[in-house]
Amino acid sequence: MRMTSRAAGALALSIVGFAALTAVKAASGQAQSQTKQDQTPQSGQTLKSAVTVVNVFATVRDKRHEIISDLGQSDFKILEDGQEQKVAFFSKEVNLPITLGILIDTSGSMDRILSAEQDAASRFLRRVMRKNDEAMVISFDLDVNLLADFTQDTSVLERAVRRTVINAPASGIGGTVGTIPTQGGGTNLYDAVYLAAHDELASEAGRKAIILLTDAEDTGSRLKISDAIEAAQRADTVIHVLLLRDFGNSMGYGPGVASKMASETGGRVIDVHNEKTLEKAFDEITDELRYQYVLGYYPTNDKRDGTFRKIQVELPSHPDVKVLARKGYYAPRR
Repeated sequence: MRMTSRAAGALALSIVGFAALTAVKAASGQAQSQTKQDQTPQSGQTLKSAVTVVNVFATVRDKRHEIISDLGQSDFKILEDGQEQKVAFFSKEVNLPITLGILIDTSGSMDRILSAEQDAASRFLRRVMRKNDEAMVISFDLDVNLLADFTQDTSVLERAVRRTVINAPASGIGGTVGTIPTQGGGTNLYDAVYLAAHDELASEAGRKAIILLTDAEDTGSRLKISDAIEAAQRADTVIHVLLLRDFGNSMGYGPGVASKMASETGGRVIDVHNEKTLEKAFDEITDELRYQYVLGYYPTNDKRDGTFRKIQVELPSHPDVKVLARKGYYAPRR
């Protein structure tokens, strides 16, 4: 199992479970820099640059929600904190490796849909993963359980998906418990996203995404939604939410939480009402991950101050399109 060596600072997270695994990844020499802006995709690869380059992965859809795949560099305009940036690198990526985190809500409200989640997630993994892609599987309810660490083996991932059980302790399903102490009950959604991004995905390079299957109702996390979003932003990770509605008792705030997580990281929320729409949602996310534009630029603000920089991607000649891209990044520190 591979994870970063960074200690989870919030709430003095205990060095067990997730954190115990971080040393393995650090010892392997695979830990990357705090942010991944300094890696420039060229010819299907991710290359390091001595100068900071901000990479933005963008998906563009038309009015009919169809993906637009024939745009050129001149169609795009990028602004950082309101200042236009010169696009230095541009490519259409369908083969750049993807690193995925599959996060499955196994709280009591998911009891009626869990088997459908398992079927659809297994099908998704078989369809989306290609050579050099990696994925992990995490379940969350009363705590956060790592069921499969990063692997290219879809059979291992599918077995992990099938081991998900409603409100089961990690020891009972062959998983590794998360590092954030539980509060005695509830759904630890924010903790799960934080751990996936901070402890797992932060050290991975290239395209990264969290696929979150949940009703987006958090009732037990020690961390806040802002902590989860910041962790994803620092890890340059997109959050796509498959919002499972009408399968359990809704408390009403799930859609707002899902929308905030997705919009702040450049992802999407897809409403899921039944098994058929769940499969369709996974198909849409597959297309979302595979047909992306990559735009790289050298920021005019070259201060290494660790501040958050807002990014806006526009297509002036195509005002009616919908662009999905991350909303910003954290500048590196000296």
